[in-house]
Amino acid sequence: MPENEDRYPAESGRRRFVKGVVGASALGATGITTAVGADLTTTSSGAGGGTIQYYGIENTDGPAPRAMPQIPVEITDGGELKGVWPEVETRTVDNEEIKVAEMQLGGTTYSSEWYQYCGVQTYPGIRPDADQGNFFRSAPQPSYEWQSDLSPGDKLTVDMFDDWETWGNDVGTAGIGKPASATWRSQDLSPQETVPVQVLRSTRIEDLAQNADDPAVREWLQASTSQGFIAWLNKCTHFCCVPGFKATASFGAANSVYCPCHQSVYSPFSIVRRQFTSLPRPEDTGGESGEGGE
Repeated sequence: MPENEDRYPAESGRRRFVKGVVGASALGATGITTAVGADLTTTSSGAGGGTIQYYGIENTDGPAPRAMPQIPVEITDGGELKGVWPEVETRTVDNEEIKVAEMQLGGTTYSSEWYQYCGVQTYPGIRPDADQGNFFRSAPQPSYEWQSDLSPGDKLTVDMFDDWETWGNDVGTAGIGKPASATWRSQDLSPQETVPVQVLRSTRIEDLAQNADDPAVREWLQASTSQGFIAWLNKCTHFCCVPGFKATASFGAANSVYCPCHQSVYSPFSIVRRQFTSLPRPEDTGGESGEGGE
């Protein structure tokens, strides 16, 4: 299957769907939002969008057509975890001024368009100039018991992962990394507008950043990970469900990221460069907001 196509495998016999077309009522339990239920067809009305290359965690099994995109990580002096948001500028495209969030990072062009699929392109936090903080915050309904000591919205910090080299949850192999369910750029927004993220700290990520076979991947990981922390937008590229790392011992996914809806599997320890067609954001109808730098 071509890497730049979002579609069911040919053998499934199902017709092609455009990400974001399916109504929320059909997939409400999987985290699809009312925004996704909008009539987002193949017409490219809106801002941004188009063919784009990105880095993500590789899809290794199941119908998912491509990797889930990474979110570069940075750590504050106080040990708080943040996602890097690209620099915002105004450009003129087809005689119209649009806001663009884009920067050079780790030898590649990192853009907010990496996240414009599965209806996420409609979320307020994905607007280039959205007044949203970049801290990773504990999710309202986390997948991991260790997060029960946190309140929804608490900032994730390095010290929360002190047992990252030994942590386990009775699924797969203990000691390969400690995950967290998180949100990003979603403060004070409704659950339907929350950007779901997974954060993982692993010695394997540290090793990849230094020893990956592909020098381009090494350069990227050295710029996009820190102290073994990696993060990705947690929206399955198959049908927009919300997967989980070490979520099941079945389907060969015990040490991987597994999507329970259609058995897609991703490896956070295999970082690949892929291409897809980023969906345009809806046209902005409100006033300008400030740039979120926190």
